[in-house]
Amino acid sequence: MATTADLMHRQGVAATTLDQVVDICGVSKSQLYHYFPDKEVLVAEVIAAQANRVLSAHKQLLEQVSSMPALEKWRDALVANLGEAGYRCPVGSLANELAGRSDSARRTLSGAFGTWTGELASAFVRLQESGELHSEAAAEDLALEVVAALQGGYLLAETMQDEQPFVLALDMALGWVKAHAWEDR
Repeated sequence: MATTADLMHRQGVAATTLDQVVDICGVSKSQLYHYFPDKEVLVAEVIAAQANRVLSAHKQLLEQVSSMPALEKWRDALVANLGEAGYRCPVGSLANELAGRSDSARRTLSGAFGTWTGELASAFVRLQESGELHSEAAAEDLALEVVAALQGGYLLAETMQDEQPFVLALDMALGWVKAHAWEDR
């Protein structure tokens, strides 16, 4: 599945044919159709695989966030991996291509963004519990704002083939989070 997901990530879902999947995976058409009766089923598995890959990486990083310096480490890890990812978020790229074309894909992708936002919100709750963020700060709202900024940053970074839009969007979002920090910290 990773090979198919990478192919669709590189060239897009619409541009990826089942014949290309057969060729790149080294399987027969009958094997492919045995497991995936049509492209929609295959795409659903690709969405699940990409979402799992992205969310697992973010969850692992976000579980370490319990202080503002740890939040900065998360930021640095995202920036460090940006070029490696081709300036693209696999989940965001799929959402951009599929959300308006398939309600099923849109719902699945929305769920993935919801999970990502929830993981980030949990990190912000830990910052509240440690006294670094005001308890009145709405952790879910802050998380959604950061994820929205990230996605915009990914889109512009991919379009411009430059990390600057991503870094600026992420830093702006984290600046907003820090605006909710206690001043005496």
